Amino acid sequence: MVAIPLPTPDGTLERWSPSGRRTPDSPTTPPTSRIAYAAAHVVVDPLVGHDPTHTVALDWDSTLAFRHHLWSCGLGVAEAMDTAQRGMGLDWKTTTELVRRTGAEARARGAAWVAGVGTDQLPPGPATEQDIVSAWREQLELVGDEGAVPVIMASRALAATATGPEDYHRAYGAVLSQAQGPVLLHWLGEQFDPALAGYWGHRDVAAAADELVALCTDHASVVAGVKVSVLDAEVERRFRAALPDGVACYTGDDFHYPELIAGDADGHSEALLGIFDPIAAVAGAALARLDLGDPAGFTALLEPTVALSREIFRAPTRHYKVGVVFLAYLCGHQRHFRMVGGLEAARSIVHLSEVLRLADRAGVLPDPELAVARMRPLLDAAGVSL
Repeated sequence: MVAIPLPTPDGTLERWSPSGRRTPDSPTTPPTSRIAYAAAHVVVDPLVGHDPTHTVALDWDSTLAFRHHLWSCGLGVAEAMDTAQRGMGLDWKTTTELVRRTGAEARARGAAWVAGVGTDQLPPGPATEQDIVSAWREQLELVGDEGAVPVIMASRALAATATGPEDYHRAYGAVLSQAQGPVLLHWLGEQFDPALAGYWGHRDVAAAADELVALCTDHASVVAGVKVSVLDAEVERRFRAALPDGVACYTGDDFHYPELIAGDADGHSEALLGIFDPIAAVAGAALARLDLGDPAGFTALLEPTVALSREIFRAPTRHYKVGVVFLAYLCGHQRHFRMVGGLEAARSIVHLSEVLRLADRAGVLPDPELAVARMRPLLDAAGVSL
């Protein structure tokens, strides 16, 4: 394998070539011992003729083909979540089309999927509680009509309006009381979105968890589960144990997911993860080992991906989408490294080089030679040479 120059965090260059570790074969059917969804990214159309930082245009063929890739690895698709740049460039009109197109693909395939329900169609500026509830209901109807399990996402508008826990209980209660079927809730921590600091009416994450447990208890007949994305394994374990019967915990912890999915004597978390987008094949293979009663095999496959995930989700965590799309490009799932709003510029060539190294070690590069070939022009554009 031909070596390429990769920058290092200390400002030097190293000559690097892939180890040759290949992606394991993943099952084509969903796991039986766990529920697992990959939050999917979107592929932008790089040839749009308008300002790419303000105009949203997706490459629909590549975007939908990637959803089929996730399904082929045995994973469900979590559509229109923050991984798809909800709240970071993807507008409501495009989101609507994304949900409808994915719904058609999922129905044709008989595949599992969930979809995000937010309030991002609201205009900028202050919103009333009724505005927020109406926005959630509009999106809830769309997602339900398309056949997905709705994931009610945290609302920036509510975070800006609420003055205490009672406001969250009232707003969520108004939405949940009219839900036509089971829904998931999504607790997205401020690491992922600083505008959500103090969500559920508490700055303290443990107190916020208690508030969410109380909400789930009040609405246990409709809340099927909660995705927890706070990057704190102990908080998630305590939260998981406190949930009422019938309400599942879905880990969104991209730092500690192997141990949380594997579980312990007190239970386990299901999975709804952004990191499952770039590591889908490895994740599917690992979950298959768990189905076979082989937790050691599960850990052996999934644990090497943690260092990669921690690099992708390093602070500022909200820019993790860059690493996700970068790996989709290196792995051949899209022909370019471009993102909605030009977000690809949010991470450095040093960071991307480390993502490449760690992806190789984790065995998530299906074609290492292709990855090297696709890395070369990025290095050239950054002025990297030996």
